[in-house]
Amino acid sequence: MAKRFEALNRLIDSVRESSHDFRITTDPFPPLDPEKLAKTLELAKKGAENGEVDKPAQSSKALDDVEKAIVNRVETERDDSYQILEDQLHTYATRMRNLDFDGHFGRIRQANISSLTDFKADVAGGRDELFGLRRSLREADEELANFRKDNGLKRVAQTKSEMATIIKWLVIVVLLIGETIVNGIYLAQGSDQGLVGGVGLALGFAVANVCGTVLLAWILVPNIIHRSLFRKLWGLIGILLWLCLAIGLNLAMAHYREASADTATQIGAAVMTRLRTDPLFLRDIDSWILFGTGFIFSAVALFDVLSIRDIYPGYGGVHTRYVKARDNYVHHKLDLIDQLKEIRDDHNTKVETIIRDLTIRRRECASIIENRARIARLFNDQQDRLEECARKLLAVYREANRQARTKPEPKYFAMQYKLERRKPVIDTGDDWNDKELAERIKAAEDELAEQMRQIGQEFENAVTAYHQLDNLFPETINVQTTA
Repeated sequence: MAKRFEALNRLIDSVRESSHDFRITTDPFPPLDPEKLAKTLELAKKGAENGEVDKPAQSSKALDDVEKAIVNRVETERDDSYQILEDQLHTYATRMRNLDFDGHFGRIRQANISSLTDFKADVAGGRDELFGLRRSLREADEELANFRKDNGLKRVAQTKSEMATIIKWLVIVVLLIGETIVNGIYLAQGSDQGLVGGVGLALGFAVANVCGTVLLAWILVPNIIHRSLFRKLWGLIGILLWLCLAIGLNLAMAHYREASADTATQIGAAVMTRLRTDPLFLRDIDSWILFGTGFIFSAVALFDVLSIRDIYPGYGGVHTRYVKARDNYVHHKLDLIDQLKEIRDDHNTKVETIIRDLTIRRRECASIIENRARIARLFNDQQDRLEECARKLLAVYREANRQARTKPEPKYFAMQYKLERRKPVIDTGDDWNDKELAERIKAAEDELAEQMRQIGQEFENAVTAYHQLDNLFPETINVQTTA
């Protein structure tokens, strides 16, 4: 069966997909330690050395090499921090685009249409399947009704469960084995081959006795109750044949036992002679017991086979075909309803997941905007810290220079250093207003909820439509059988 709700599956995959690969840190900008940097740059030493030679000159207006190195170091740190900021802003922008609310809202509208169509297609497919099975059931029902009418039957067919049928066939097997054992014990007494020879003969007699009875009981004997006189004649012939088989075969077996005790050769001819001259004369009571046991085995086999199916010829087969068609229809209908229920529940679970994930994405959107503003503030704070660090470093250098000078210091020593600020460029083109986004998500949730309601209604309609097929021929569902 084709995969269902393709649009809904794509939608749920997209809303569950992770849309970021960044890790939010407390402060992504590395701090700059002015005291450690001052020692690294040897500012106090260089300031004193330059001061001793009155460098920079009093008239100088530009920073000397040491001061430029301080400024360059601070501005490099600012540029590095700005690169970190841009990387973070790019990550946030990518994450914001990946939220793709517009795309999700569009896919929701598409899923609302296609999901309902998919469900209706499943319903229609199931209805077509049931219609074919219902037609087969109707044909089987008409066959059964016509059979009853043609044969004047008003009773329900006597059928057996599958287990009961197996047990009855096992009875036949037990009868065959049991008669072989009993016959073997008695025939071994008169056989010069002992028990082995007796069992061989016993098996042959048992197969002929039991299997012959089974064939007659299955094919001919049931015709005795058929309404057709011609079929009744065949049934009567079957009963006579069974009597001949049950009496004649078991008498022959009893005579064989006695004949084998009198002679070791030409036993078969001796048995035939005894059957022609005096078939009912048996000297030994054990021979009569052997005859009676064989006859009983044959009679039990006869009645056991006749009870496996309805005794009226053909009635059991017609009724079995009807029951099979009915059960096939009923079970398939229940399976289809269960499948539709699973499809409906699977759909609703996916819709609930989509609604939940949209809400999560709304929170992520707000978090992105908040953290983006936060990192911009942190970058401004970083620039303030770098400016302050530069001032401290310049102050260390200038103070050492001032202490070692013999001439007045340059006037710019008294001026405070100002770091040129870099302003972050934030892309807000994909931003959503939280209120507007909440309204759109609520509208999408309403659409999905309506879709769930429609799927539920289609499920109820499908169940009703499936059951309405039973109203066409209700009698085909209510026939009772007996175990």
